[in-house]
Amino acid sequence: MHFITGGAFNGKKQWVKKFYNLDETLHQWHSFYEEKQVPALMGEIVVLEGIERYVRILLEKSGSAFEARALFKKELEHWAKEDRTIVLIGTDMMKGIVPMNSFDRMWRDAAGWCFQNIAAASHRVDTIWYGIADTIKEELE
Repeated sequence: MHFITGGAFNGKKQWVKKFYNLDETLHQWHSFYEEKQVPALMGEIVVLEGIERYVRILLEKSGSAFEARALFKKELEHWAKEDRTIVLIGTDMMKGIVPMNSFDRMWRDAAGWCFQNIAAASHRVDTIWYGIADTIKEELE
């Protein structure tokens, strides 16, 4: 797995497309900004964009940050067993002002915990700021 994170509108999507030289036949792109379910995974490369939104979906269903994290961990374990490249893109929302709304604070906490789980499970982790990548983890497979 490959995890890409960084600020909103900092070029994560464009960086992934360029890094993997993606074309329409060998990959599947899924955005949780538009859809609410994990698709059947097909293709050599599967990109799951908006991971923080998926965490929010799980949180809305469960009502608990701990339960949302547990549900996410099960999904992450499934993705880690896939015999294909799984690319997870998540917007970093842990920096900056803490939300006043209690649900949004719970979402922020749950997303942070899930991002930690993703980073631990991933072979590579990149942060993208202003379109520039910084590799913070890289393991040989």
